[in-house]
Amino acid sequence: MKIVILDAKTLGDDMEFSQFEKLGEVNVYQTTPPMFLEERIKDAEVIIVNKIKLNASNLKNAKKLRLICVTATGYDNIDINYCWREEIGVCNVRGYSTDSVAQLTASMALALMTHLEEFDGYVKSGKYEEGGVQNHLKPYFHEMTNKTWGVIGHGSIGSRVACIARALGCRVIINPHRLKDSDDHVTLDELCRKSDIISVHVPLTAETEGMIDKEHIDMMKDGAVFINVSRGAVADEEALAEAAENGKLGGLGIDVYSEEPITARSPYNRILAKKNVIFTPHMAWGAHEARRRCMDEIFKNIETFLMGGARNRVDLSKHTP
Repeated sequence: MKIVILDAKTLGDDMEFSQFEKLGEVNVYQTTPPMFLEERIKDAEVIIVNKIKLNASNLKNAKKLRLICVTATGYDNIDINYCWREEIGVCNVRGYSTDSVAQLTASMALALMTHLEEFDGYVKSGKYEEGGVQNHLKPYFHEMTNKTWGVIGHGSIGSRVACIARALGCRVIINPHRLKDSDDHVTLDELCRKSDIISVHVPLTAETEGMIDKEHIDMMKDGAVFINVSRGAVADEEALAEAAENGKLGGLGIDVYSEEPITARSPYNRILAKKNVIFTPHMAWGAHEARRRCMDEIFKNIETFLMGGARNRVDLSKHTP
């Protein structure tokens, strides 16, 4: 069996793939430009992929292909309907990055609420020494205890973030995929109006694309902190940049972008140097331990598929006939 790994560079140079040699011949490509994609997969039986888009236009000649393994929970880069019609299995990986993403989310919230970067810069710039005073307390910051943290999405990551928020003393309100009759479950509108901190943990679907629009951003409290570690396209990036520029948002933490890597067209370029804004390069999922778990899960997905199982198969229920 021939296994092709298309974009190993996105998984980190501390990962190795020798375990997959137990299952067949393995071809590892650090990156795969579009011009080389069809040639590299034409004889593949299994594709392991992270970010590259796979659809009818580039899969049509991959006649031996039996399985696509996405090294992520989200699989919006794969044409599920095409794969279902062509009887190509598609597996994702679930739960592997929960702790990693929750950790970055909490780190962003703490750093933004405490203005950590600004205080760090004050010392490193020499201003602390020059000031001649034992402490420096501007910009003013507030304790997180008794603040309201709104969690959008309540899967494994959203649930873990909610636990961390409660441990920090926050009151947590949740906007899940399906509202339940619960004191902490609220509509998206109510969450935006009431929250001091908002973090987003939803997959990118037709339903969630653009869900955080200008109208919802305008509903937010003046000075609220907003964090997106899900997918860039779930939020209106222009409206977020504008809200950070005009002071509507007190803090902005972004790990994901509608175009990745970030391009010159991104409205975020206007606020890269702004204080109390944190941008990270889609790395929330990528703690070493999380990526190692991801590789182990991919191995189990392939092994189970070869034995006739359907472990983590997303094509069996997510297609549109």
